[in-house]
Amino acid sequence: MPDDQEKQVDESWKERAVPQSNTEEEHACEDPNCGHDHDHDAMQVDFLNYITSLGFQTLIFLGEMPNPVSNQNDKNLTQAKFLIDTLMMLQEKTKGNLNEQEKNLLDASCHELQLKYVEQTQKAPEDKKA
Repeated sequence: MPDDQEKQVDESWKERAVPQSNTEEEHACEDPNCGHDHDHDAMQVDFLNYITSLGFQTLIFLGEMPNPVSNQNDKNLTQAKFLIDTLMMLQEKTKGNLNEQEKNLLDASCHELQLKYVEQTQKAPEDKKA
């Protein structure tokens, strides 16, 4: 693709999506304090949130922070390496297509997580968990 052409993203599927609700009352409710079980503060889907999410997952698998579900340190270096490799692949595939903030976050995430991975792999072998 020549550099002078803009990439087009087909987001038309969003127009066809119809939210499902259990009741008319839930569907019509716009009060964030209503007490119904629906998420008024849904996280925005964007590149920065995606990279941040992968980074947090990697930190959990590196044993740097507890798993939010179990509140346990679930070290899994194989999974951590997979996520770091995924971030590095994204870094390569998105080169020249990110804004400055996105590029800085991705570069810093890759660098910091690689360092933490090396630290973990140099620890005692009994700490490793595949």
